[in-house]
Amino acid sequence: MGTSTILERAHEEVSQYAGKVYTSCQEASRNSISALKTEWSGLSSQKRSAYAGALVFLLLSTVITYVIRRRNRNKSVVRPSSPTAPALEKAVSSGPRNQGREWGKWIPSDFRMPKPDPYPDWSIETTKPLPYRPFRYGPKYNVTMGLRTLKHVDWIELDNHFPRYHADKARRIKGRGQKCCRTAPEAFEAAVELLEDLVDYLPARYPTLYKRTKVGIDNLWSGESFDIMARPLLEDPMQMCARLVQDDLALMLERPDSQYYLAAGAILLPGFWRLEDKYGMALSEIHTSGDVPQFKEKLEKGMLNFFRRLKPEEMVARNNYFLQVDDELGWSWSIGSEDAPEVSWNTAEKNRAIENHYFRSERQTLRRLPRTGAVVFTIRTYFHPITDIAKEDYVPGRLASAVRSWGDDVSRYKGKDKYGEVLLEYLDKKHEEQVARGLELSKEDEVRAYPY
Repeated sequence: MGTSTILERAHEEVSQYAGKVYTSCQEASRNSISALKTEWSGLSSQKRSAYAGALVFLLLSTVITYVIRRRNRNKSVVRPSSPTAPALEKAVSSGPRNQGREWGKWIPSDFRMPKPDPYPDWSIETTKPLPYRPFRYGPKYNVTMGLRTLKHVDWIELDNHFPRYHADKARRIKGRGQKCCRTAPEAFEAAVELLEDLVDYLPARYPTLYKRTKVGIDNLWSGESFDIMARPLLEDPMQMCARLVQDDLALMLERPDSQYYLAAGAILLPGFWRLEDKYGMALSEIHTSGDVPQFKEKLEKGMLNFFRRLKPEEMVARNNYFLQVDDELGWSWSIGSEDAPEVSWNTAEKNRAIENHYFRSERQTLRRLPRTGAVVFTIRTYFHPITDIAKEDYVPGRLASAVRSWGDDVSRYKGKDKYGEVLLEYLDKKHEEQVARGLELSKEDEVRAYPY
């Protein structure tokens, strides 16, 4: 007997059996309905009303329970699973728009940044750094600006690492001076505006660390007093700003050619780049001179459009991450001397022990100063041993996947060749240990959301 004949006979038998089942179901359904009708007609009107009321109550209870559960589930989602990308990030195909003014001439805005509430229970001893882990699972690595909207209250983040950052900055200001902090004459007013904003913001946000005075601000922990009214100022205004926060800071000014230029900066803890190399450069040149992967193809138009359209009322944030094979926060000496003519990953020792691997992540904010129109970057670096963050649930597996997703250009830029083998072997091992002890990978989105 051929295969086709067997299949045809099987199909016929299945169809016959299905028909019998269907007929039986119909007969049972008719009998059930008939029995229900007989039972219902035999009930008194009082019992019918009681049964109908119970049915309505059951339906209403089900609906109310569903609504409450949906509401509670929405409340439990504290952070979005992905960043909110404002329309500002989108590239435009037409020429630049100057919003009704001449390029390089800013019309002052009357916007003032709202006074922030105090950071809840902030302490220079116990408030830990926020756990930014801004990497995603592969297999694809997307090159984007990664902007998300930010509330003004969250502009500056301080934590119990402040003493180390403060000391490192003071040491580097003393030893390197203008190599790290510089303000062009055209940017002086913008730098003073930034300083004034910090002096207004910090005592309100961190009242146990800072106190507003008639002439400026006092640091209650270090005992420092800053006079921002004196003229001339006792030091460069950007340098004064740098002493107040854990962030590095930079000011971009628009010129008549519609481009934005790095006109002031306090870049004291950069790790891999130097202010003296980028000072005075246009925004695009800063990135192309640093060989930022796919900048021309995917980032340039959107970035320029963002700068031109940014309003004082808006603030955005973005995060990035790097790996480093030494423990120096200010300058990664493994890529060469900070004073060498050229620095690169080529000088780094390959496959150092995992104890020398550090996770370096930047949280950058961008806003436009209302009086001068300068765009201010704050660049807060978070710096942790890989052996520490790999103890966190889900982190080693996700980081390993992210590193494997880098293309050749991103791998070169981030120096993967110098640490990839040791790093991935370690992360894979830690991930396997987490899975072996029962970590449920499917629940990661419930406990961690980008950029954490």
